[in-house]
Amino acid sequence: MIPFWSDYYYLVIVLQLACLVHAIRSGNREAVYLLIFLPGIGAGLYFVMEILPDITNGTIGQQLLRFISPNGRIREWEKRVQVSDTVTNRMELAAAYATQNHYDKAIALAQSCAASYSSDQGILLQLARFQFMNQQYADSLANFDKLNKMPGVRMSNVADELMYAQALEATMEAEKAEKAYQKIIQVHHSLEAMYYYGLMLRKQGRNTEAKAQFERTKAEIGLHPRYIRRTIRKWVWLSRKELATLKA
Repeated sequence: MIPFWSDYYYLVIVLQLACLVHAIRSGNREAVYLLIFLPGIGAGLYFVMEILPDITNGTIGQQLLRFISPNGRIREWEKRVQVSDTVTNRMELAAAYATQNHYDKAIALAQSCAASYSSDQGILLQLARFQFMNQQYADSLANFDKLNKMPGVRMSNVADELMYAQALEATMEAEKAEKAYQKIIQVHHSLEAMYYYGLMLRKQGRNTEAKAQFERTKAEIGLHPRYIRRTIRKWVWLSRKELATLKA
């Protein structure tokens, strides 16, 4: 038994460290305690319950591929654009640029496509997202508003709605931003929206209301399916950090 344990001891240590890093980055505070006080067994349980599902759905593989070859997807789509300079290929290349934070290039490509297809909802939406990521909040808002005015269009993706609310806040449209945050929270029970709404309230000196939003993240995480909870725990963790320094 001892030689066997000696052969695999280092693998257990690597697994333990990998699980700790994953738990900390995902804001899973309870799992951090589990891994510290139940080494080995805790790592095995955490791997099966938290990391294995990411491997199964391809998330870990995609992250590993981006780590090994961060510009691989960019090179692939640059070649495709050279072979066939279509709008679809340009937008895929723009998305690849955005993944690596080359937002100027992504925006330039999306704008060139929008110039030819000004009423294409998909292009406008991507352009608004890229502009938001590049902190061009006024431009992003303009394209979101243009999109929302199109017949039959209803923005229902929580990530896009949250970008819109944050862009309103960044452009000093505080009243509109507050209504946008409240709508997202009411409809989607978004912990991320609660956190950012709490930050906005705190900046305004409305500490009691901010505290209520930060505390709400913990209260409402149980409303989400288990597979979703794994991805949104960090907003509870960040809210706790804010609560620790907040004076009502």
